[in-house]
Amino acid sequence: MTDRTGSEPPVTGAKGPEELRQQIERTRSALGDTVEELAGKMDVKGRARARAADLRDKAGAMTVQLRSSAAQAGHTVHDKATQAGHTVQDKATQAGHKVQDRATQAGHQVQDRAALERRAEHSVPQPARPLVLAAIRHPRPVLIAGAALAAIIVVSWRYPKK
Repeated sequence: MTDRTGSEPPVTGAKGPEELRQQIERTRSALGDTVEELAGKMDVKGRARARAADLRDKAGAMTVQLRSSAAQAGHTVHDKATQAGHTVQDKATQAGHKVQDRATQAGHQVQDRAALERRAEHSVPQPARPLVLAAIRHPRPVLIAGAALAAIIVVSWRYPKK
């Protein structure tokens, strides 16, 4: 019970012994092919081995691809971490420079005040010395009082009493 394909001529009676031999040979060949196909389908072990070999090849290819992807991701993460580290380092350096500049300015201000205090102790007369030293140590109240005094003087000079 084989399927007939359109390529085989229909079997009709042989017209001679040679043609009969050819038909027998074709039938044997077709039967042999059919038996090989059936044997191949029945060879479960062989098919399983072939399938396992295909799966091993695919797994090997996927392993190589995954390793490549992981290496690339690792390089990307390393590059980004390095870049972030440089950014943090630059910002820390800038902050350090700002702190250093402010500390230097504060140090200069302290030195200037100390120099003013030393000069005031030597050049200001004794009765006014505590007032001058207080003004050097706390300049804001003195500036506010001086501005108020200047405003009073300007207003009284501008609008004299009649």
